[in-house]
Amino acid sequence: MSAPLEDYALLGDCRGAALVGKHGGIDWWCAPAFDSPACMAALLGNREHGHWTIAPVAEVRNSTRRYRGDSMVLETELETDAGTLRLIEFMNYSEHDDHAPQLTRIVEGLSGTVAMRMELVLRFDYGSRVPWVTREAGRAGVLSAIAGAERVRLYTPVPFVGKNLRTVAEFELRAGQRIPFTLTHSPSHLKEQPPVEAERALTTTVECWHAWSARSTYQGDYKSEVQRSLLTLKALTYRPTGGIVAAPTTSLPEQRGGARNWDYRFCWIRDASITLYALLVAGYKDEAADWREWLLRAVA
Repeated sequence: MSAPLEDYALLGDCRGAALVGKHGGIDWWCAPAFDSPACMAALLGNREHGHWTIAPVAEVRNSTRRYRGDSMVLETELETDAGTLRLIEFMNYSEHDDHAPQLTRIVEGLSGTVAMRMELVLRFDYGSRVPWVTREAGRAGVLSAIAGAERVRLYTPVPFVGKNLRTVAEFELRAGQRIPFTLTHSPSHLKEQPPVEAERALTTTVECWHAWSARSTYQGDYKSEVQRSLLTLKALTYRPTGGIVAAPTTSLPEQRGGARNWDYRFCWIRDASITLYALLVAGYKDEAADWREWLLRAVA
């Protein structure tokens, strides 16, 4: 069963979105776009419907998290009896759209030696399709998962094995170590587009989000809270068109057992108008202009 919705944090690249829980589990990922069928859908069902968890084997005593500065790079610290680690998670974001959707996680040891476990369960089309999973010939640390027109690749230096239709890795994390894990999404018939190296992708992503945040002209009360809200709105913007989705999720009822479970991955005119007002107040005129052009095309 998935965690309470309020326990999830948003990762985004202005094309798609992922939701990650407090203890290292990504339970929702739609790629390459917001409205694409999810290839991780535990948020709507259970872990058999797709998730990507990297977490300590032992019980986590304490979990704290924050975004790095004014960016969409999430940092989660997990404390166990054996030691403490940090998960650094983000979707690769840059000024260019020529790279495949890339979901990167860097595990950093802060103290002690912690026994870790990674479990990747890819289930395409909202958990309904089990992919054909193979190791790429002659390439250690590269896994390919194909379901029809879609392919997801895993890149990591950590050895992994297949168990019961899932990919599992068990490893020890020592203080000072940084171990990358990267997933990319692409059409299955195209040649591989190698991922951006994890540390370089992290640097570029932080720089680009900070550059966007620096454009804000808001100087009122609760400035940091307002900027975090603006970043969330920006992350919900579909860069190719300028449209802004109401939310990155679908099929979640407003109350348990309720019928109001709409797909929010659409640009609702009323909601987007309020969103644009907030962006304009903070000086983000380009986003407003892009949305206006999207609206004119949509109703043409």
